[in-house]
Amino acid sequence: MSQNPGPAGRPLLQFAAPRRAKPTRHLADLTMAERRAAVAELGEKPFRADQLSRHYFTHLTTDVQAMTDLPAASRERLGTLLPPLLTPVRELTTDGGATRKTLWRLFDGALVESVLMRYPDRVTMCVSSQAGCGMNCPFCATGQAGLTRNMSTAEIVEQVVAGARALARGEVPGGPGRVSNVVFMGMGEPLANYKAVVGAVRRLVDPAPGGLGISARNVTVSTVGLVPAIAKLADEGLPVTLAVSLHAPDDELRDTLVPVNTRWKVAEVLDAAWAYAAKTKRRVSIEYALIKDVNDQEWRADLLGRLIKNKLVHVNLIPLNPTPGSKWTASRPEDERAFVRRLQLHGVPVTVRDTRGREIDGACGQLAAAE
Repeated sequence: MSQNPGPAGRPLLQFAAPRRAKPTRHLADLTMAERRAAVAELGEKPFRADQLSRHYFTHLTTDVQAMTDLPAASRERLGTLLPPLLTPVRELTTDGGATRKTLWRLFDGALVESVLMRYPDRVTMCVSSQAGCGMNCPFCATGQAGLTRNMSTAEIVEQVVAGARALARGEVPGGPGRVSNVVFMGMGEPLANYKAVVGAVRRLVDPAPGGLGISARNVTVSTVGLVPAIAKLADEGLPVTLAVSLHAPDDELRDTLVPVNTRWKVAEVLDAAWAYAAKTKRRVSIEYALIKDVNDQEWRADLLGRLIKNKLVHVNLIPLNPTPGSKWTASRPEDERAFVRRLQLHGVPVTVRDTRGREIDGACGQLAAAE
């Protein structure tokens, strides 16, 4: 599905990913019942799936030769369920090593990025769900790259497991730790890769040995506003936080900044968000990148405030992060303060996002996965 050609003849919107070869089946692609069946297909006792799962999700290892509770003769066979998925190409750090951006090569050469951010009270992993993105938002480096392909459930999960390994080994300043929060705000539109993303969320929140045991309340799924998928997510029984990348309160501007608005308008997107909040009892996050002289006027803050006041909502203002070749830049500090003030006058909770990772092109909208 696509619309009229955008810049360079690319489709304005790409909902369907190009057909590509799929990565080898991995333990993390499967539910626990499916893992037991897969192990049985290999001629092994089904309970070996529980052991394998514990090694991967709890001990964070894929080295079957180190799994001494598995029969030596079975290890190689069982190891076929733990194929390598991500190869590190480059790692950049800032904030004294507390922020780490990793560029990964997938099995077919596609490139994606993830970012680990360690704070005093938590560790957040920002993960990619697609190689590239088909939503074509003009201020986002990922959106300008176009969509290469969807990622598999296990490829998404492995980004978090890799971060958890680095923390467990004490490779991140601050001593050993664990991943407490996951945000689907890396490359891609998560809800355009719906099945794999929901599968990944389930692996993240399932208690050990089925998954990583992260609280669903600490998982955030971002979307530019795929209305039918938001409704579907509300029915999954997963109380994750929904983050809506709104960026403009009026259809005229949002049609340009977030081209999917030509399909689902602001009112439809917000109605879907309120329905999600009502069903999950989870506060919706409205993401709003402040762009100098484009969407940072006080009247737009007032319009946004009127649209969302008295709702289960929080506004996350994001000073626009620079991307190569972009004509746009972050709002002036005084305009940012005025925007915050107008929203507060409407009684809307609002914060300005920390621009963690900006120096290594690891902040919001900067992930471009270039070698």
